[in-house]
Amino acid sequence: MKKAETATKEEESMAIRRAVKGLHFGRWEEKEAAAAAIRDLAKRDESKKRALAELGVIPSLVSMLVEAKEGGACRRLASEALVELANGSFTNKVLIVDSGLLTKLPQLNSKTNLSTIQSLTPLLLSISSLAKTQFPINSLPILPFLLPLLRSPSPPTDTTTLTSTSTTLYNLSTQLDNSKSIISAGAVHLLLNLCFLQTKATEPALATLANLALTEEGKRAIEEDSLVPEVLVAVMARDEEPKCQELAAYLLMVVARRSVEKRRRMVEVGVVEMLMEVGLIGGSSLVRERAIRILRWLKDGRNGEMEEEGDVKSCRREIRCMVKQSLDRNMESILGRGGGKKKKKKNCSDLKLFVAD
Repeated sequence: MKKAETATKEEESMAIRRAVKGLHFGRWEEKEAAAAAIRDLAKRDESKKRALAELGVIPSLVSMLVEAKEGGACRRLASEALVELANGSFTNKVLIVDSGLLTKLPQLNSKTNLSTIQSLTPLLLSISSLAKTQFPINSLPILPFLLPLLRSPSPPTDTTTLTSTSTTLYNLSTQLDNSKSIISAGAVHLLLNLCFLQTKATEPALATLANLALTEEGKRAIEEDSLVPEVLVAVMARDEEPKCQELAAYLLMVVARRSVEKRRRMVEVGVVEMLMEVGLIGGSSLVRERAIRILRWLKDGRNGEMEEEGDVKSCRREIRCMVKQSLDRNMESILGRGGGKKKKKKNCSDLKLFVAD
């Protein structure tokens, strides 16, 4: 038994040495085989990851990623090896950044097609998670890689790629220093457009927008986007996605507080009926509270940030009238759908009192 274990360890040690030698000194065919071997070895356990990193494979893999010719397997294998080395290892992720991956991305971007960029999204996702640890990650080199995947006339149908892309943007947005570059690159419109698709990418897209809304530039970009409020209303209507509902409700609150014109548009696209239904039978207590709060703002015509003067005051009176008509028209049918369940009785009472105010 011990002899077998010893033999296995010796074989693994030899495999590591062969892979490292092939990566450092081999021709492109040997580098390709070495990257595949490193990927497979790194999958096995943490000790292999540490040993490979200590033997200096990370800088060589980063160089291979950038220098490999388009069309071969070298770039893909180098990326896959780096992903496995980074998986679960903060130290290796930092080593990848310190090896110059981000500074070399513009050079790589100039000679890659969309499908190649798509294959690099798992690596960028892995590296972007450093932003959540307060390790400084500059988003500027990463954005030109990510945004074409969302900007192309026919975005990738691969849900995994869309989710990786939006999650990477979310990770980057957790550092407020990255907000300006993300907004300036046009990500707000692309993320809102992504929310029309019912995919797993919707939640990280909304979470990114919520982070951007913590800045004045982010609030303004969301408020002024042509897809708002329609896309947020559409997400709010998806009762099978409670977390997405909560995030969309938060963004609607941001918009409703800032813009009289957007409040008018919200009423015109049917937000009142939808908010009443969510307030009554929404998937979580948080989304129900947010729905009722937005309804109150719409009904009362207050937002706490603008003075009621001139055209603004007239516009608010018009919105209040539209909201009152919608409330009267829809309350009875909505209560009929949701009022039969005991656990909804309190929500029914809250809405009845709200409408009666």
